Amino acid sequence: MSTPKTRALLVDVARELFAKNGIEATTMNDIALASGKGRRTLYTYFRSKEDVYYAVIEHELKLMSEKMDEVAAMLVDPLEKVFQLVFTHLHMIRETVSRNGSLRAEFFRNIWKVEGVRKAFDAEEIRLLNQVLTEGVEKGALNIDHISLMAEIIHYTIKGLEVPYIFNRLGGGLTEEETYPIVKEIVRRMLGAA
Repeated sequence: MSTPKTRALLVDVARELFAKNGIEATTMNDIALASGKGRRTLYTYFRSKEDVYYAVIEHELKLMSEKMDEVAAMLVDPLEKVFQLVFTHLHMIRETVSRNGSLRAEFFRNIWKVEGVRKAFDAEEIRLLNQVLTEGVEKGALNIDHISLMAEIIHYTIKGLEVPYIFNRLGGGLTEEETYPIVKEIVRRMLGAA
């Protein structure tokens, strides 16, 4: 098995074990055994269980980033693209947290460590938002004076909505479908869309 495939296998096995048993209850030996690789192979790729945990988070963020890239490449009007980026981010973070079972408690317990790992994803998301907002201004569809500031505001707003969205605490009894037009109108006004 090639080096990238072996590392990917170890990360995937670790994610499954972390999700099922939690990080504290999972050992490096458990990961090695479940992957069918020896401890020596595991330690070739990772110095510690914490390194494996960060690799799991990075992998999950890479999946989110790839999906965000797909949305940014969509052939739709810029306002719709921004709206889709917002909801794609929120949907993907909810899916990631729910798919990872016991890992989600660790995610919230070590939020500052997760934030450190997430810096590259955040920078990429801000870059994508800048790109989409610039496209919208250039096409005359959006009226924004400070594109980079608006990209950061949108990014940090989305991050602030993650936890309430994950736990279905947004909208005070509204269904997700009922919130779409409301959120879309807020985004439209915020971006000065025609």
